Parts: sequence; C-alpha cells; structure tokens
Amino acid sequence: MRGKHIDMKTLTLASIYELQGLKDEALDIYKDILKADSSNKEAKIAIKRLSGIRKKYRGVDEEMKKFFISMDSEVEFLEFERWLAKI
Repeated sequence: MRGKHIDMKTLTLASIYELQGLKDEALDIYKDILKADSSNKEAKIAIKRLSGIRKKYRGVDEEMKKFFISMDSEVEFLEFERWLAKI
C-alpha cells in the first residue's frame, strides 16, 4: 500500500489521545468525525467536554509552567502538588 494515505481518524484513536493528555489532537479528530457524520452523538459529547476543559484552563498551563521552573522551596512544591491534584 505504498503511496496511499489511510485516514484512521476514529473515536478510539481520539479517546486514546484524550487519555494521553493530547486534548487538542483528540478534539481535532472528534471534529473531523462530526464533519463526516453530523449525527455522531459520541463526537458531539466529546467536543463539548473538551471545549469546556480548554476554556476553563486557558492560560493556566503557562502560568504553572513558569511557577514550576522557578520553584525552590518545600512550600512551593506543596502548592504545585495541590494544583496538580485539582486538575
């Protein structure tokens, strides 16, 4: 099958991406699935779920990344640990 591109965008692949924390990649696949089949309920639910997550945590990752890099005390490590437990 040289030279042929096989499009393997499935709900299973999107779910795997989502479980691995690759939310944007999963969301792209769910959107493609919905474009191909506008009645796909699983894709609709996943898009709503992932879109809500992205809105809720927009900008948080960059802030915590900077905080993580600059941590130098036990108190800061504990604060970061509490933040991780919330997400």
